Amino acid sequence: MATSTKPYLLRALYEWCLDNNQTPHIVAWVNEHTRVPMQYVRDNEIVLNIGPTASHNLNIDNEWVNFSARFSGVAHEIWIPVGHIVSIFGRESGEGMGFEVEPYQPASVEAAAAEDKKTESAEDKPKKVLKLVK
Repeated sequence: MATSTKPYLLRALYEWCLDNNQTPHIVAWVNEHTRVPMQYVRDNEIVLNIGPTASHNLNIDNEWVNFSARFSGVAHEIWIPVGHIVSIFGRESGEGMGFEVEPYQPASVEAAAAEDKKTESAEDKPKKVLKLVK
């Protein structure tokens, strides 16, 4: 399965905003897998400033957008699945890109159990050991 283009586009548009003296903002769809201050969520969405002065330790990897931010003086750790990002845009111009929501699907219990079983069966096999022969 190919990797989604979404995180790559998010990182590129973030850089574009900074290069063009714009403040990058994201809109995120919020559900139980999204960690944001819930008092700022409207209609299951939240708009967040992810510019360097508003977010600290911003990380946009292939699965999550996470950073630390202050809301009314209180620090919060923000965790958003990349699939929940609805759009990224520059506040000053409104230019950016919208995306389809891809609800986060945590690894199922069955898949995790199968992975554990695979690991256990690999451990049960005799290990080949090299011996030093003189």
